Amino acid sequence: MNIRVGILTAPSIAYERHAHTFLLKNVRIGIGFHWDRTEDQEFAGELEIRNNADGTQTAINTIDLEDYLCSVISSEMNANSPMELLKAHAVISRSWALRAIEHPNHEGYDVCADDHCQRYEGLRRMNERAVEAVRATRGQVLLYGDEICDCRYYKCCGGKTEVWRTCWEDKDVPYIRSVSCDWCKRPSPQVLRLVLNDYDQETKDFRDWQVTYTDEELSDIIRTKSGIDFGEIIDLIPLHRGESGRIDSLKIVGTKHTEVIGKELKIRLWLSRSCLYSSWFEVQHEEGVWTLRGHGWGHGAGLCQIGAAVMASEGKRYEEILSYYYAGTRLSTPAQ
Repeated sequence: MNIRVGILTAPSIAYERHAHTFLLKNVRIGIGFHWDRTEDQEFAGELEIRNNADGTQTAINTIDLEDYLCSVISSEMNANSPMELLKAHAVISRSWALRAIEHPNHEGYDVCADDHCQRYEGLRRMNERAVEAVRATRGQVLLYGDEICDCRYYKCCGGKTEVWRTCWEDKDVPYIRSVSCDWCKRPSPQVLRLVLNDYDQETKDFRDWQVTYTDEELSDIIRTKSGIDFGEIIDLIPLHRGESGRIDSLKIVGTKHTEVIGKELKIRLWLSRSCLYSSWFEVQHEEGVWTLRGHGWGHGAGLCQIGAAVMASEGKRYEEILSYYYAGTRLSTPAQ
C-alpha cells in the first residue's frame, strides 16, 4: 500500500534528483510551533510537483506505507530509542496513517509531513533500528472493537494524559482516557539524549514551564494572533478544564472586547508568539506582569512519547506501553 505525503518547502520548491532518491531544499518543519525552521531533506519514492491555483507549489512524495513508517518513527523520536518504544510507535503511526488514507484531510494527498499529521523527515534520521521495528510489527494496528484506532500522541503529558473532547470534537473516544503518567516525571538526561532528536533537545523545560508577559506584550500577542483588538487585556479566566487540567475553554477579557475561545490548540496559539507548550497552566497577574505556569508539551491525548520512552527504558514491552495509554484496545495483524 502506498501513501501520498505533502511536503512544504520555503520559500519555493527546489530539489535535486539522485539515482534512487531526491533532495528537497528548505523543507519547513515545526510549522507554527517554537521549533519552526527549515532544513534540507532526502526522500525515497516518487516525487510530484503540483502547481496550485494560488501560484504556490506542493511537493508530493508517494511511498510504500511501511517505508513511510520507518521515517516517521525516526522523525518523531530518535531512531536510537529503545526498541520497544520504536515498535509501539510503529503500531500507532501505522494505525493513524491507515485512518488518514481512508479519510484524508488534505487536498491532493493523504497526509502532510509535519506535526499537523506525523513528522516525516525523509532518510536523514533513519537507521536499521527503525527499519527493524517496522518489520517486527509489520501490519500490526490497534483495534477498539473492530475499528482501527485513531492513535493520537504528543511529546510529554506532564503527569496526566487528557481525553479526546478537550482537544477536538465534543465526543467520547473510549480508548483516549485520562491516566496518570509517572514515567514522564522521571526521564533521566541519558534517556532524553537517547530518545529526542537534535532540535527537540533544544526544549529543556517541557514538563514544567513558565512564560511571562508584560501587559503590553500580552495584549499585542493576542491582537496579532487573533486579528481582534481586545484593547488592554484585563483578565484570562479558565472556564473549563479537561481531566488532566488542560484548559479547553478560556475567557479573554479586554477593555474593548471579550471573547470565550477553545479548544486547547487555539488557546495555545493565541497566548504565544509561536505556540504555548500546552494549555495546562495557571494564570497569575501582578503589577503589570502576566505569568503562565504550565505542564507538558502537546495536546496530551493518547500516548506520551517521553513517558513511553521511560517505560521502554525500564523494560516494558511495546504491548504493555500500548495497552496503558490506549485502554481497552487490542493489537491485531490484519490478514495480508
